[in-house]
Amino acid sequence: MTDTQQTPRTPQDFESAVARETAVASFDTHEKSPLERIRHFLHSSPASVPLIVLVLSLVIFAVIVGSRFFTPFALSLILQQVAIVGIVGAAQTLVVLTAGIDLSVGAIMVLTSVIMGQFTFRYGMPVELAIACGLALGALCGFINGVLIAYLKLPPFIVTLGTWQIYLATTYIYSANETIRAQDIEANAKLLQFFGEKVPIGGATFTYGVFIMIVLIAILWYVLNHTAWGRHVYAIGDDPEAAKLSGVSTKRVLIAVYVLAGLICALAGWVSIGRNGSVSPQIGQFANIESITAVVIGGMSLFGGRGSIMGMLFGALIVGVFSFGMRMYGTDVQWTYLIIGVLIILAVAIDQWIRKVAG
Repeated sequence: MTDTQQTPRTPQDFESAVARETAVASFDTHEKSPLERIRHFLHSSPASVPLIVLVLSLVIFAVIVGSRFFTPFALSLILQQVAIVGIVGAAQTLVVLTAGIDLSVGAIMVLTSVIMGQFTFRYGMPVELAIACGLALGALCGFINGVLIAYLKLPPFIVTLGTWQIYLATTYIYSANETIRAQDIEANAKLLQFFGEKVPIGGATFTYGVFIMIVLIAILWYVLNHTAWGRHVYAIGDDPEAAKLSGVSTKRVLIAVYVLAGLICALAGWVSIGRNGSVSPQIGQFANIESITAVVIGGMSLFGGRGSIMGMLFGALIVGVFSFGMRMYGTDVQWTYLIIGVLIILAVAIDQWIRKVAG
């Protein structure tokens, strides 16, 4: 038997091997620049940008408008104004997280509010049952959207563009463009105006609509951040194929998202009756645009999988602060639209810059 011959190792071989290991290690310890650190922080905390913008906008209007802007009553008025947008924006947030978009949210809100009113006054239905029917219809509208998107694989933009027109036309045909007056509702169906009732706290005045918005957003924040279902919503928006391979029932989750979004829009319809006092098919038609504005300014990625519902709330508040502040300053309302348009473009540009971290 012959011994296996081995080439003897020299000290130079050992040193070269160590050098190679050191080179690999030095690559992993690359130090990030301050700009890269900021981008990574914003990527991991998507609500931070709208929060910073919100604080800056409050400071700016406190300076240019004066002490009138920072009174408890003035600040509570801003919350009252954004309550409906915040609720509809919560529905839009769920959809956008899945890389979709829902143009029908405003139409669902108006349709369900009309159903609540008409069922009460046209058919003499108990107001509690009429409200339940409106909420159920909102969920049904969302279910239709979800099935068309999840099972027929149609683009969310096209589906909801079509159902937006269908739901809106149905509202006008069914209601015959009739408005139910606030006096009649107050006398015969006070519960429809429940979310418009005012609650004075100190020098501020809130409505139950503000409270339900806060409670709803708090619940959804917990669900999205601390439940398996919430993680599945983010996973579908980030990479639906990977989510499906990991065992997520993508179709069920998508349908659940749209059903929940429709139900939330129906809740917004009930809140809108309290806010406006009356039931009208003309009110709230642009809630879809307003909700998308809040979502985009709030730092949500329209590509899905990234964002925070708290960011959406901050985005809605930013719009409310600018609208209220510019009005107090005495400027033309068109300047408000101009500034909000600039904010939307900047928000999308910042999102594109932040997304490079994930790439």
